[in-house]
Amino acid sequence: MLDIKPTGAALGAEIRGIDLSQPMAEATLRAIEHALHEHEVIFFRGQRIGPEQHVAFSGRFGELEKHIRVECCKPGFPEIFVVSNVIENGKPIGTQDAGLFWHSDLAYMARPSRGSLFYAHEVPHDDAGKPLGDTMFASTTAAWRALPEDLKRIVAGRRAVTSYAKGYYRDRNSGPRPPLTEAQKARTPDVEHPIMRTHPYTKKPCLFVNEGYTTRIVDLPPEESGRVLDLLFEHVSRPEFVYRHQWQEGDFLIWDNCSTQHRAVFDYALPQRRRMERTTLTGTAPF
Repeated sequence: MLDIKPTGAALGAEIRGIDLSQPMAEATLRAIEHALHEHEVIFFRGQRIGPEQHVAFSGRFGELEKHIRVECCKPGFPEIFVVSNVIENGKPIGTQDAGLFWHSDLAYMARPSRGSLFYAHEVPHDDAGKPLGDTMFASTTAAWRALPEDLKRIVAGRRAVTSYAKGYYRDRNSGPRPPLTEAQKARTPDVEHPIMRTHPYTKKPCLFVNEGYTTRIVDLPPEESGRVLDLLFEHVSRPEFVYRHQWQEGDFLIWDNCSTQHRAVFDYALPQRRRMERTTLTGTAPF
């Protein structure tokens, strides 16, 4: 029996008494997976694991992605995507501006990510010792349940286009990124996904559009598409659907990319260091 403490928000729970550096029984793993489906975001405090353990534990949930931005992956570990503002030898060790906007990881792929597993190595603090660099998570299941009926009728059965280029080139806080290569473009063509996505495990309906990557609603005039998307983007991030995670070093957090969106809080800067590492689970085509 897992020791689970819900956050009290619309989503999120802490799981206590688990050491991820130790071997784990299959029954415990399945219980953790069930907790993820129920709470959509779960986290374990005070973990001490290396990259081999991070990859091995993540891989027990399924196939792992290798991120398209190879320059931001951990050397020797193509499954680990580094999120950090740290500069070494004049170069960033990872992406410096991930999560500037609400999004779901790999929503722009034909098979969006099932989930992400994030490990906090270094957390910035202010002068009083308060952690900075929080991450906010929104429940897309709660957002869909509360969606006004007139909006549900408009989007019923409709699909929307998601674009990697939109998120890649939009507002940055670390300067412009280099242009996408032809190989990167070939891997990330625009795709269409249902606006109401059925969760592949829980079968719950989820609102599957996000301000980071969704560009338009198929078969709606441009002005109407923009108006409806703006309403959906504003709706999904309402405070009653959001859990704000305040990081501690050693946190290992897992989120579900179908039933949640997330956004980083950029309230820190060097010399305040933030260093996180993420693995990503391959998902399934939305339906």
